[in-house]
Amino acid sequence: MADMWKVVLAVVVAAFAAFITHRIVKLKEMALVSREVPVKHLKCRYLENIEYGAEDITVLKDGLAFFSTGLKYPPLPSFSDDPGKMYILDLLHPRPTPVMLQIKGQLDLSSFNPHGISVYTDETDGSVYLFVVNHPQKNSQIEIFSFVGGDTLLHLKTIIHPLLHSVNDIIAVGVENFYATNDHYFHNDALHFLTILLGLSWCDVVYYSPGDVRVAASAIMSSNGINISPDKRYIYVSDILDHEIDVFKRQEGEQLVFMKSVAVGSLCDNIEVDQKSGDVWLGCHPNSMKLSQFNPEDPPGSEIIKIKNIHSEQPVVTQEYVDDGHVLMASTVAAPYEGKLLIGTVFHKALYCNLK
Repeated sequence: MADMWKVVLAVVVAAFAAFITHRIVKLKEMALVSREVPVKHLKCRYLENIEYGAEDITVLKDGLAFFSTGLKYPPLPSFSDDPGKMYILDLLHPRPTPVMLQIKGQLDLSSFNPHGISVYTDETDGSVYLFVVNHPQKNSQIEIFSFVGGDTLLHLKTIIHPLLHSVNDIIAVGVENFYATNDHYFHNDALHFLTILLGLSWCDVVYYSPGDVRVAASAIMSSNGINISPDKRYIYVSDILDHEIDVFKRQEGEQLVFMKSVAVGSLCDNIEVDQKSGDVWLGCHPNSMKLSQFNPEDPPGSEIIKIKNIHSEQPVVTQEYVDDGHVLMASTVAAPYEGKLLIGTVFHKALYCNLK
C-alpha cells in the first residue's frame, strides 16, 4: 500500500512539475523575452522639458495635447523622486513645446502620481474636463480637473471606489462618467504573479457614473490602455499580455459586449485614436523582460503600431516606428494629429514626429 502511495505521489509531483514548466514557457512567450525588432525611425525630435517619461498623452480636436509625466509604478523603473506633473502642448505652434500645467484646488501635489489620462469636452458649453488616474502611496483613484485655459487645471473631484482598485487607464464618456481598466486582480505582488503564471484572465473594465458603478467587461488577462471610436459606439482595450486589442460594443446601460480581438504581436500599452480616420495607434513594448529588468547597456526598446480598418474582417496592422532603446526607451503611447505624432514613454523622454 505504501508503494502505491509513493507511485501516486510521484505521478502528482511529475504532473505538477510539467504543468509549472509549461506555464513558465508560456510566461516567457507572453513577455516576448527573445524578441528583437529592427529599427524603423521617423523624422522626430525630443520634446523639451520631458525628462522622466510621459506615460500617457491625449490630443483635443483643436491640437492641444495633455501629458501625464513622472509615473512611479513598481516594478517598472523610475529615475526621479519628484512628484508627477501634467503638461500641455499646442500642436499648432510653429515649434510645439510642453508647458507645465499649474494645478489649483485641494489636491495633494506632493503625492501626485499620474498614470492614464482622458479628456472630455462638454458639447453644451465647450467646457474641457481632464480625467487622471492617480496612484498616491500606490493606491488608485481618479482625479477630475477642469481645464480653465492657459496653463491651469482646477481640481474638481477625487473618485475612490472598491471596484477601481488597480486602475491603469481611463476613457471619459461624460462630465463624471468613464470606463477604467484594472490591470491587476490582486494587490499582493506574489499573488499577482501567480495569476499571470497560471494564465488566469481575471482583470476587467469598470464603468463609473455617480449613480452606477459596475464591471462592464471581464475575463481579460491584463487590461491596460483603453479608448473609444470616433462615433462613440465601440471601446478598445489593450490586453497587453495576450498581445491583442479587444473591441467591445457599447450597449444600452453602458454594458460592453465583446466583438473581436486584433492580434498585434507586441505588448501594447496605451491606445489613441485618429479622430478623422479612425486609425488606432498603440505605444508598445517589444520585449517586456528588458523593461522589468532594466539594463542601460541593453535598454528596453520602443514600438509604435497602427491598426487601420479595425472593424473590418481584415484589419491592417503595421509598425510605424521602432527603436532598440538607444533613442527612445519603453514607449507607452502614440498620439496622432494632422500628420504629426507624439510618442511618450514610461520613464524616458518624449518625441515629436512628422508623419508626412
